[in-house]
Formats: sequence, C-alpha cells, structure tokens
Amino acid sequence: MRSYGLIVIGDEIMRGKRQDKHMAKFVEIFAARGLHLSWVQYLGDERPRLIETLKRTLASGDVVFSCGGIGVTPDDHTRQAAAAAAGVPLELNPDAEREIRARMAEMGQPVTAARLELGTVPQGSRIIPNPFNRIPGFSYRDHHFLPGFPQMAWPMAEWALDTCYAEDFRQHAEDEAAILVWDGLEGHMLDLMRRIEADFPGIVVFSLPTFGSETVRPHVELGVRGEPAAVANAIEVLKVGVAALGYAFDSRP
Repeated sequence: MRSYGLIVIGDEIMRGKRQDKHMAKFVEIFAARGLHLSWVQYLGDERPRLIETLKRTLASGDVVFSCGGIGVTPDDHTRQAAAAAAGVPLELNPDAEREIRARMAEMGQPVTAARLELGTVPQGSRIIPNPFNRIPGFSYRDHHFLPGFPQMAWPMAEWALDTCYAEDFRQHAEDEAAILVWDGLEGHMLDLMRRIEADFPGIVVFSLPTFGSETVRPHVELGVRGEPAAVANAIEVLKVGVAALGYAFDSRP
C-alpha cells in the first residue's frame, strides 16, 4: 500500500497571514476514496529547503501532493526546486503551452513570455488540468504540484487521484470505535493499551485526553482502529479492561 503525503508551501502560511485550508480538505478528499494521509509538511518560500525536502520525498516512493509556489513571481520557487531535486532541466511543456495559449485566446490577451513560463516545468512532467482557468499544474513521477488557491488545487488533486491511483481506493477496509473514560488517567491504562495491540495484530490503539472545563468532565477518549472485525472484538476487550481498572465509561457519540 502506497503512502500519501501533503506539502503546503508559502510564507503567508508560515507567517500567519493566511490560515491553511488544504490539510482538512485533503483529509476529506482522501477519506472519500478510502485513503488517508501519512504525513503533512508546511514549508516557506525558501528554495534550498524546498529542494532538500523534494529530494527526500522523491527518493521515498511516497505519493506527494504539493500546494503552492508554482507561479512566476519572485517568491514562487516550486517549479525550479522540483527540477533541481529531480536533477532535470526546466522546459516548456507542449501540453501546458497549448492550455495557456487557449486560455489567453479565451481572454483576448496576448501570449507573453511570462505567461508561457507558467508552463515551464521539470523535463518529463505531465500536466494536471485546471478546470478553473486552464493554467495547469504538473506531475513529476508520483509528485503532483498544484496552485496554492483552494478553488484550483482541490479539483486538480481529485483529478490526479482518480486518474493515477484508483487501484488504491478502498483496498483496506478500516473502522474505529472508542469510549470516553471519565476521569481516566492514560498512565493507568498504558498496560491495557499495549496488551490490546499485542493481542490484536494490526489494531492501533489511540488515546486522546481532555482536561475538562466548567462544562466538560475530564476524560480520555480511548479507542481502536483497524480491520472492522478486529475492531469489533478489540473494543469489547478494551471495555472489560477499563472496567477492571475501576473506571466508568460511555461509548463515544
């Protein structure tokens, strides 16, 4: 099973001028296809760091979606960084050129060198159609480079997933179940958590404490995630173990 990652690029995110919306939407896009993100990384507009990161992710074999920095202003470095990381030159992609020329014709605007630069991508890239304004993104191997604008990036990401990775969709059924352990202490339940994972291979136990407030009683959301049949058995064993420790609990809503 391939792993999927997300890179969000932009000084505006790192400096708090804009709030990232990509991660939450990508979680939704992936979940609709029975997939999940394995990692997310945020990076500023720093070409050396982008090159370093992309060298590592290209070598990892992961499928990576990258949002931001594919324009032509001085703070856009993603196209150049991707080419440097891959060790290939930039070139004007003929499919990208066709889309850019078509978009300019629709707008009645001239085709300038700066506009064609939007189609200058690492040699060997494939374009990702942009339904918003026809200015494409690009794919290099299993890396998919998208604009930072959500209204462009999200449908382009869905197209890339549906076109390139449909065989991964819903390959592994997964479920989760959890209980709210009232006034629970994670340290007191640690042996139980470890025992559940040992007794149910493939099951992941998760624990999310809430310290409480005037309206919320302190509790730990304690649960299991994995293959549905194993989840159904593991959660029952977990309930028995929590009760044996003297805690009251309720099923998570």
